[in-house]
Amino acid sequence: MAAKIDKGPPQVEEISSNGHDLNFHRFLMNSLPIAIVTVNSEFKITGFNHWAEQLTGYSEKDAVGHYCGEILQGGMCKINCPLRAVIKKRQTVVRVDTTITERSGKTIPVQMNTAGLFDDEGRLLGGLEAFQDISRLKALEREKANLISMFAHDIKSSLTIIGGFVLRLIKKRSSLDEEKIIKYLDVMKNETGRLSFLVNDFLEFSRLQTGKLKLEFSPTSLDKELMELFDAYQVKAKQAGINLKLENEAELPIIEADANRLRRVFTNLLDNALKFSKREDTITLSTDQTEKDFVVKIKDEGVGIDPEDLPFIFETFNRGKGAEKREGFGLGLATVKAIVEAHGGQVHVKSALGKGSAFKVILPKVRVAHKPAG
Repeated sequence: MAAKIDKGPPQVEEISSNGHDLNFHRFLMNSLPIAIVTVNSEFKITGFNHWAEQLTGYSEKDAVGHYCGEILQGGMCKINCPLRAVIKKRQTVVRVDTTITERSGKTIPVQMNTAGLFDDEGRLLGGLEAFQDISRLKALEREKANLISMFAHDIKSSLTIIGGFVLRLIKKRSSLDEEKIIKYLDVMKNETGRLSFLVNDFLEFSRLQTGKLKLEFSPTSLDKELMELFDAYQVKAKQAGINLKLENEAELPIIEADANRLRRVFTNLLDNALKFSKREDTITLSTDQTEKDFVVKIKDEGVGIDPEDLPFIFETFNRGKGAEKREGFGLGLATVKAIVEAHGGQVHVKSALGKGSAFKVILPKVRVAHKPAG
């Protein structure tokens, strides 16, 4: 009588021979919003999903059968191949930040997760590389480093100017006439204001990063706050040759809010509107209300926002195209969003290049508990 042979668990080849399993695996690969490449034990590509095609510029037909290094041309392929690292270290998954080269020759930074499939004896049966484009993340990291460097430089610059004029006043106080003294003090006052602006921006950023943005709610008149801001910004607008309008036909009731923080929201939005407007443009500050909400809109006729930048303008350190030479560090709109959401509200924007932007702040009439994202 022949001995019964225990074949053990089904092997990868047996599983793969099942049509239903193959269809499911293909469905899974193409449904996940991440580039996925599978290889056999010789590192030749056996699977190449839709997202991998989009990211690399190669079709599945072009890629299958080639060594993964030939197609991906990864930054670590020749130095420390992630798949070989999986084999050597016997780790289930290796996660690295590296690069790939798309078909056109462009280098793309990616975050890659590499996994190996081994049999019971430790032999490699195949592997998988899942990766996604992190170009924007890397760009933001560089921008953050650059902006912090700029911040330090600007702080030092203003302090140097203030220190220089203080020294002049001390050394030459007996020979300076009143007009000269006033001129020096005006320069120092302007530089002090600039320092205050920079420091406030970064203090808000620090609180946002640490989740310590706390509001002090009290009865607040939106009408009063907006009217005071309108009066203050009329002077700035006039000096820039810009027309500032207020459309506030119906009186708004008192709400529970942090008045100081709300002023920061509207000053940031008005500052942006002025910054990106040109002479003879019009900025309109208007209010409205629905059954549940108050709506404040700030609309300008300025340069507008590039459609590629629009989804990211409320992100920290995002400054967008056209803002590189303008004052600011990309913190203002991130702060606006955080304050409005801390009030239980929302902020939206519509914009078109060359046609201006319209920011809409929506605040609930009845105070609601704010739940931080995440």
